[in-house]
Amino acid sequence: MTEVSQVTLEDMLLARDHRQARQYSLAAHWPGSAIVVLTVVAPGSEKRNYATSVVARAASDALADAFASTARYWAVSDLPTGFELWIVSSLSPQDAKRRAVAIEETHPLGRLMDIDVIGADLRPLSRQSIGFSRRNCLVCGDDARVCMRSGRHSYSDIIQFISDTVDAYVSEI
Repeated sequence: MTEVSQVTLEDMLLARDHRQARQYSLAAHWPGSAIVVLTVVAPGSEKRNYATSVVARAASDALADAFASTARYWAVSDLPTGFELWIVSSLSPQDAKRRAVAIEETHPLGRLMDIDVIGADLRPLSRQSIGFSRRNCLVCGDDARVCMRSGRHSYSDIIQFISDTVDAYVSEI
């Protein structure tokens, strides 16, 4: 069983800063390459648990299938603040984002994967920049940003969706 980990807001802010520094370092080492960064959707302070470990394994496999032939760099960080997978791909950032969105849209756990692709300007490419709509809410399917900002769904409803999705996936494999 995966060790359950509780983190603070300060921990998450430091992790975000470390991810950004790593992005800059990778971009300096491989200029013009697409930087793919996977994190697992895990609301609240619990970032490492059974569900996140299932999603992390599934995401690693899906990303290996999609990017192994183009990967110049591959690294996994299983941190108290959550699982991260890093790929530097020889694909254009737009092509890498298309592959990432395909995983998020088609994999049974794709909605629980946050796959960012960092472009030459060191900013994440949006789904809209390659012709896709914004991500949908896990619970109701509306625009996820609207639901997050309004607090439309309870924490327990979101956690229940994640648990049900992971349980359904595990029962099928």
